[in-house]
Amino acid sequence: MPQEREFRIDQGSSPSYRDDIALLQRKGRLKEQDPLIDFMISMHSTHTSQEVMEKVQEWIKEHMNDSRCSKIRTLIPGIGKFHKELDLVGALHEYDAFSSLTKRKFVPANFAELRHILNIAEVHASAPTIKLTSFDADGTLYKDGQHLKNNSAMVELLIGLLQQEVNVAIITAAGYPGQESRFEERFSGLLKAFRDLNLSASVLKRFYVMGGECNYLLKVDRDYRLRFVDRAEWASDALLSFEEGDITALLDNAQDLLLETASTFKLPVQVVRKERAVGIIPSEPAVYEVLEEIALTAKLKLEGMTDLPFCAFNGGADCFVDVGNKGLGLEALTSHLSCSPTRVIHFGDRFTTTGNDAITKRKFPTVWVANPEETAWFIRLLLKDLEKA
Repeated sequence: MPQEREFRIDQGSSPSYRDDIALLQRKGRLKEQDPLIDFMISMHSTHTSQEVMEKVQEWIKEHMNDSRCSKIRTLIPGIGKFHKELDLVGALHEYDAFSSLTKRKFVPANFAELRHILNIAEVHASAPTIKLTSFDADGTLYKDGQHLKNNSAMVELLIGLLQQEVNVAIITAAGYPGQESRFEERFSGLLKAFRDLNLSASVLKRFYVMGGECNYLLKVDRDYRLRFVDRAEWASDALLSFEEGDITALLDNAQDLLLETASTFKLPVQVVRKERAVGIIPSEPAVYEVLEEIALTAKLKLEGMTDLPFCAFNGGADCFVDVGNKGLGLEALTSHLSCSPTRVIHFGDRFTTTGNDAITKRKFPTVWVANPEETAWFIRLLLKDLEKA
């Protein structure tokens, strides 16, 4: 029987692999909303970047010990949960080695730069105990509307994680009940690489695809094909409690709201209705802020109409309402793997108010990226830490 081959990932020279590093110096095209980063930006009017990192690092440590009365909660009332202490000072120095951020006298750190520093600190904090890495698909692993191709560097990196005995889950809003082939189309390059490398069952068992936010789980069989896992085998009690009548009512109301708000903006759209999701796709180019308004309207009005958890999000080129959310899906998967939330890290590109990655940030460590190139850079950073262990 052919031997399983192993990828050797080119990490580049330490401390900076210049081609990859350069992309972190660009802001990327993402909408920037985060109360912690916004507060850190405001601190730069009276503090240096070094001083900001020193203070925030200590405030996070204090917050983890007493989240109700912490200094950072007083300053940022809506601050969420921190799962690990973060070495922000060390992350600043690492980022500074190629960005020269601290040498600037008149131009303070911007949102993207602070996002990168937080990401670096999160990766280093997570690496020693990491058991599960989860990834959004579009905009995170590949460009919107594309697929994971066989010659993609991302394929090598994901396999590198699997071969480091880290579970890898792709959690996507795309939902195709009963249609494994539709999921296979999206990840055909990765599945082909699995086959070409003759990856063993012990490696394949660590790979998962979660579809429809939290509604479908797939695994790879020995023929390197995706197969649905029966919901009763992995779904949490919360997911199993969804009643079909409640699902239909939620989707009916969501469809009415999406169409009503689109009509207000005279935006022609096509409706896409699925088993556990409904959405609209504009028939002509739409302003991002209009899609944001449509998603927010649906979110706020549906909250008073249903007790079911749902996710109303702006996909950048469409708006959808899904039954459940990625947070519930990731919770179910961690329970299935007997994995603590502190041993997870989720990579995504939509952590804003109407982004479908936002819910994961409340429950798990996260890495916020602007594009697949950034995702690749942070996976390399994680792999370097894993190889040192």
